[in-house]
Amino acid sequence: MEMQQLRYVIAVAMTANFSRAAEQCHVSQPSLSQQIQKLENELGERLFDRTKRNVKLTPAGELFLPRARRILDEVSAAQREATEATGLLRGVLTIGALPTIAPYLLPAVLAKFSTQFAGIEMIVQEDTTAQLVKSALAGEMDLMLASHPILEDRLEVRELFTEKLWLALPPKHLLTHRQTITPADLGAERFILMKDGHCLGDQVLRFCERRNWRPQISFRSAQLETIQALVRAGMGISLIPAMAVRTSQAPTYRPLSDPQPDRKIVAVWPKQRPLSRAATEFLKMFTEHWVPPKIGNCRSK
Repeated sequence: MEMQQLRYVIAVAMTANFSRAAEQCHVSQPSLSQQIQKLENELGERLFDRTKRNVKLTPAGELFLPRARRILDEVSAAQREATEATGLLRGVLTIGALPTIAPYLLPAVLAKFSTQFAGIEMIVQEDTTAQLVKSALAGEMDLMLASHPILEDRLEVRELFTEKLWLALPPKHLLTHRQTITPADLGAERFILMKDGHCLGDQVLRFCERRNWRPQISFRSAQLETIQALVRAGMGISLIPAMAVRTSQAPTYRPLSDPQPDRKIVAVWPKQRPLSRAATEFLKMFTEHWVPPKIGNCRSK
């Protein structure tokens, strides 16, 4: 029995699909299937019932799964303790982060962390909240950086800071001459939004619903940089997190009337796995690095 086989079993149990589990584990589907088959042969029991439509645990699999998780948790704890005993001279730190957070705050923090703890290998996993939650519960990361809400009671959630969302307008838009803009001013505007599955898109839509504003969505994208480029090209407007407005070739930014939309950035990890020393040090640096940008009512250059 190998640790990787246990990870594969947990991934299949969580996704109910061999292909998605293989993608999550960064291996080919045949390789993952072969390893699980090898484990089943060793145990003398099938762990999964396989049909064309789905995959589900057998009774033997239901009994095996919690033990597999406990084994991996114990191995992970032993690795963390060994790493911490050497004063963070060696080890691996895996950080999960939303694509709307990772490129804006992580590079500077990772550089600082790497300088102080040069022996720690760092891995960044960017994905949607739903996929990051699955990975965190599977023990595949030390720490996850996301935004509220996190609806999973098996996870510890620590609020780090709140950041404003700014209205992004094409440079020559008529509303750029206004100091403050209300949702009522935007009724006829085309709106560019994060694609389905990205929590920022859902957060923006919930804000709009609370203000009785139904935006006319014209484009969706998985990347904030693409959204800002489309806004600058005059294809519509959007709401952009404060940490992302300092990029080059950006649109013009304005605040919406109070209450200005915002999002809460949180750190997340499984309750059954306390933060390692490396994750604790990283989280401290991440929190210290965040300084709200001074945007004001000015057009970026």
